[in-house]
Amino acid sequence: MTSAGVTGLDDWTQGYLAGLDYSYGYYGELNPVRVPLPFLIAGLASPEISTACELGFGQGISVNIHAAGSGHQWYGTDFNPAHAAFAQATAAASGAEAKLFDQSFAEFCNRTDLPDFEFIGLHGIWSWVSEENQNLIVDFVRRRLKVGGVLYIGYNTQPGWATMIPVQQLMTEYLELAPPARDPLARIDAAFNFVEKLCVTEPIYARANPTVAGHLKACKGFDRVYLAHEYLNRNWLPIPFAEMAKKLARAKLTYACSANLLDFVDAINLTAAQQAFLAEIPDPMFRQSVRDFIVDKQYRRDYWVKGLRRLSTVEQTEAIARQRLILTTGSADIAMRLSSTLGEISLIDPVYAPIIERLADHKPASIGEIAEVLTSRGVSMDRGYVALAILAGKGDLQPARDAAAVEKAKVQTDKFNLYMLAKARGSDQLSFLASPVTGGGIGVSRIQQLFLLARAEGWKTPKEWAEVVVRFFAAHGQTIEKDGRAFQTPEEQLADLCAEATQFAAKRVPILEALQIV
Repeated sequence: MTSAGVTGLDDWTQGYLAGLDYSYGYYGELNPVRVPLPFLIAGLASPEISTACELGFGQGISVNIHAAGSGHQWYGTDFNPAHAAFAQATAAASGAEAKLFDQSFAEFCNRTDLPDFEFIGLHGIWSWVSEENQNLIVDFVRRRLKVGGVLYIGYNTQPGWATMIPVQQLMTEYLELAPPARDPLARIDAAFNFVEKLCVTEPIYARANPTVAGHLKACKGFDRVYLAHEYLNRNWLPIPFAEMAKKLARAKLTYACSANLLDFVDAINLTAAQQAFLAEIPDPMFRQSVRDFIVDKQYRRDYWVKGLRRLSTVEQTEAIARQRLILTTGSADIAMRLSSTLGEISLIDPVYAPIIERLADHKPASIGEIAEVLTSRGVSMDRGYVALAILAGKGDLQPARDAAAVEKAKVQTDKFNLYMLAKARGSDQLSFLASPVTGGGIGVSRIQQLFLLARAEGWKTPKEWAEVVVRFFAAHGQTIEKDGRAFQTPEEQLADLCAEATQFAAKRVPILEALQIV
């Protein structure tokens, strides 16, 4: 991302870095189409959603994908007018029902022309903003979330980030004292360099908390704009789950479940002794706090509900059987290993193979239909449910919508995707397209988007797609690098792109077609 037009890190409004544009990320947890699956696993009823809101939408990639893909009426705000301008232009291009503003939380939350919502979401924003803004958010949710409605909130938490709080405070103090710089991102590097030099002196705090070095190393690998917003805001403060629960209780919210399906599978997160210990804790909220301590939780992705309704066993079983899923990874490309808090976990073929085989055509199937295959192979559905949760948690499976909903959204997703493909000509920042089948985003790299653009323009073979991309880059004086190295000759570049386009056509295009992205 270029730093042109960025004024620096001095424009901190209520702790928000208004002068520094945010990255173009996509966050699937904000997709309301995903809500029913974790709710069903938890045995809970989820609402029918028609109106939704995202607070602090950044560049608006998520809100625009979900507005186009879900067919819901979306509202949202982001304090940065540059973010809002990009988001509004994207919404206009897709024709989606999205009303997006550049207002502060105080202005937006007090609007009198907003509807009540079945879904409100905010990802990361809570951890950036002042207590005043947090109170505004809670009050907004109290007033505007319908009974039965769902709040998604993603936030930095303790104990995972506890040891970094003093370090972050040192860095923000350093930034406040550092002289202004033409490149504000250079100041971020300077702040990290300062802390690294400090750690070289072996301060007692770093020796007593060895995880600090690991956190710093991980943070340095992140995009610097992302770091500036996520960890260097003045009001950055990870809070424990119990404190969040107390705040949201003022909005009449009850904790529903994690938005991360991998959290449902204790076997990949907790030892047998830890599971037994947690099972002895009767209070479910306190159990969450203890669990966070056991796994050293850094970031929570949670669904909360206003008016929790539990399903009977019969209702839960029947609703799960109706839930449709689609395979979004090529069957041969699914990693059969998983990194978890317990280390590397091997996924057992006898459980996963029948599921993958059943869904290998990338057509939606209900869990009931998948269950028929599993039972015919002698696989119990208890094991099957765990396997489905893991595949969905890894991102290999996604909930799929019915044909009528897909047809309704496809006009908007087609327009959104063409707009993104055109944008890929000049930017490598926009790496997601919208699926009307899932109502959400699918990662597609810039080169792959340019292949798709050539395909949309009538070029039929992978070789032709590659030739179009090579000509485009040459005409605009741009270079293509692979593994950090520029190609030495045009022939080498073309050969590599032909190979990539051929593989893309064979492996990814059929999936994108099934998802009705192309």
